[in-house]
Amino acid sequence: MAATELYIGLMSGTSVDSVDVALVRCREQGCELLETLEHPIGPELRRRIAAISLPGDDEIERMGRLDRDIGTLFAGAVQALLAITDHRAEDIAAIGSHGQTIRHRPPSGDNTTPFTLQIGDPNTIAEMTGITTIADFRRRDIAAGGEGAPLAPGFHAAAFAGEGRNRAIVNIGGIANITLLSGTLLVSGFDTGPGNTLLDHWIRRHQAQGYDRDGQWAAEGRVCTALLEQLHDHPYLARRGPRSTGKEAFNLDWLDLSLRSLPALEPRDVQATLAEFTAETIAIAVRAAEVNIDEVFVCGGGARNTDLMRRLYRLLAPRRLDTTTALGIDPEWVEAAAFAWLAWRTMAGLAGNAAAVTGAAGARVLGGIYPAGEVRPVPVR
Repeated sequence: MAATELYIGLMSGTSVDSVDVALVRCREQGCELLETLEHPIGPELRRRIAAISLPGDDEIERMGRLDRDIGTLFAGAVQALLAITDHRAEDIAAIGSHGQTIRHRPPSGDNTTPFTLQIGDPNTIAEMTGITTIADFRRRDIAAGGEGAPLAPGFHAAAFAGEGRNRAIVNIGGIANITLLSGTLLVSGFDTGPGNTLLDHWIRRHQAQGYDRDGQWAAEGRVCTALLEQLHDHPYLARRGPRSTGKEAFNLDWLDLSLRSLPALEPRDVQATLAEFTAETIAIAVRAAEVNIDEVFVCGGGARNTDLMRRLYRLLAPRRLDTTTALGIDPEWVEAAAFAWLAWRTMAGLAGNAAAVTGAAGARVLGGIYPAGEVRPVPVR
């Protein structure tokens, strides 16, 4: 096997629950997922990430330290993956690191100077692992006038498109996004709204749990129609064309504001309403698609939420609803595999973005390359 076929993808999303690590064989014929690892993020690091994601004092100092610490965490995740395989650092062509998003201000949010920021120092990753590292995938697309997100649709098209099938690939992470495929053609893709982020934060507040396992708590509650209608009034949901969002728009402060105008609700009823809101925003996007979608395949952590999947099944019938397992990749590892694929595209000098999705001025090679090991020194005279 050629060493240049092996790439590692690193993904830590909005939920900040773990670092997903995927070893992927990438080549023109397609990608093969070889090994995976869920690497833990300690509670103190999660607390610091949550804190830096909001405006506050001493941000530059805190961000600089956190940037290095997350880089160290990611490097450790790669080393842990290699330890359970027969591969060494020199077998890996490159690491594709998404980084940890701490701000996302896209042009669709009417930001006069759009930007996106992911941290997790790639210099540290390359130095500690001895593997060339590619990071900062999103900012080139922003510079070209795009949203910088979502970036997974290109991989979705490469991995999941099927001749004669109109498919929607729905990733339910902290934020949910959709990829629309007509046969092998990538039609469009965008963030539909919240995925797990509100559900996770609400249950953490009321039950001190990291997430709602199988959606059991939401399943116990009843949907509050008045709250659901208020949630659907969020201005992001009225936008069309290339668009992306994040926890800057969908967070507990926004939810609390919506709750203030209503009689006190049982916390489990709020959870049920949030689950219905996530399912409805996804279903609306599928039904409004430019092509008549026959099949919907779900990936991301939301694919394991039984209650959420039941809601989607009801809202999307008679369309087929399944997870990406049916297409060959476990739902939990699709995003990490996508960043291995993006690293391969960068190393090959190929575009990683889809301008039809992000709204960028055109196709762009994404990410900065941080070579491993020593290189030819600067001559001294």
